[in-house]
Amino acid sequence: MLTTFSSDNEYKSITRYIIKPTMKDNKDTSTHTLIGPFSQILPMTNLPEAGALQDEQLKVIEQAGVLVQEGRVQKVGKYDQLHREALDNKYKLELIEEPMVLLPGLVDAHTHICFAGSRANDYAMRVAGKSYLEIARSGGGILDSVRKTREATLVELVDLMRKRCDRHLREGVTTCEVKSGYGLTVDDELKMLEAISLVNKHHALDLVPTCLAAHMRPPEFTDSKVYLQHVLDELLPQVLEQNLANRVDIFVEDTAFTEAESLEFLLAAKEMGFDITVHADQFSTDGSRVAAEAGAISADHLEASGDEEIALLRDAGVVATVLPGASLGLGMHYAPARKMLDGGLCLAIATDWNPGSAPMGDLLMQAAILGAAEKLTIAETLAAITTRAAKALNLPDRGSLAKGNLADMIAFPTENYKEILYLQGKLKPSKVWKSGRQV
Repeated sequence: MLTTFSSDNEYKSITRYIIKPTMKDNKDTSTHTLIGPFSQILPMTNLPEAGALQDEQLKVIEQAGVLVQEGRVQKVGKYDQLHREALDNKYKLELIEEPMVLLPGLVDAHTHICFAGSRANDYAMRVAGKSYLEIARSGGGILDSVRKTREATLVELVDLMRKRCDRHLREGVTTCEVKSGYGLTVDDELKMLEAISLVNKHHALDLVPTCLAAHMRPPEFTDSKVYLQHVLDELLPQVLEQNLANRVDIFVEDTAFTEAESLEFLLAAKEMGFDITVHADQFSTDGSRVAAEAGAISADHLEASGDEEIALLRDAGVVATVLPGASLGLGMHYAPARKMLDGGLCLAIATDWNPGSAPMGDLLMQAAILGAAEKLTIAETLAAITTRAAKALNLPDRGSLAKGNLADMIAFPTENYKEILYLQGKLKPSKVWKSGRQV
């Protein structure tokens, strides 16, 4: 990607905002390191990729350690055995001196954390009983975020996103998908994707960019099909050329794009070489059919999905990514996560962190709340924010502490892994490692 800046001061401002001790290119991954002992390690390995899970299927290793080399997991096992191996081979030791439970780093598979401005006024109107259409007519809604994001400079977007990434990392998220979609012009969408790329280059948190220029039709266009063709012709070739994203998303809904428009757009994007995902079934059920027919990696939202939609997604091998934060923000029912698991789907849970419907952005808390509401086992909830969330992003090298995977790990100050969800997200990690390096 060719990054251009309007001045030396802009470049200095960006580097001041994002270059920190945790930056990726400063990691020391040259030695073997044994980390432990942990009261328990849940490696989240050898679990089925889809369907219901029982807690008995979780592998729990007591008094355990992790051997890391060059940022990747080499071995997970009993600490005493690994300690003897480490001493014999003069490995570096990283001692854990208090009771802790270790998990793979969390994966947030759906966010919109590249944005400017607040939609607190929308929230106040919504809880006072105003409808979506009334809020939009008063100047709120997605287009309010579009206006504010268009007005923001690249420096401002980088700074805002870096702060959100800092918080996510502190709370145990080590990989995070980030969408564009608040620009809706070629230049503004590229600005958003460039901001994501700049933060990703230097922040410890891994960001997975997704082009969501098909978030809604911008006011400059009166025809949705013409706008989508404009995105295909003018924006996506530049996204590929500048290596800004390899994923494309679209919002399939009455207020955004129709089933036919969306399917045509996604198939064209797929033909260009993009992986595809879909905002599906939030209020109506056309999106799941689009995701299945287009061969999407994931279908996200799914609050309106029923038995027919669940079967469509299962048969097409599409990951179901549910977003409890949006249900909380909008005051609506959750996606039917229990039915999805019993119906054989791979279920991921993500935050949908955005300025409008899901401003909380707390993955662990949202997962715990959804798990209680939908009667998910601890195994199902933890898998949905680790190994199955990684599958939603097509990232097989994380989400579990399998040999060869990234040593992305989080440790909670407890002796019992069940406390993590029992405390409904209030128990946060006290240590976080990215690629084997504590951040």
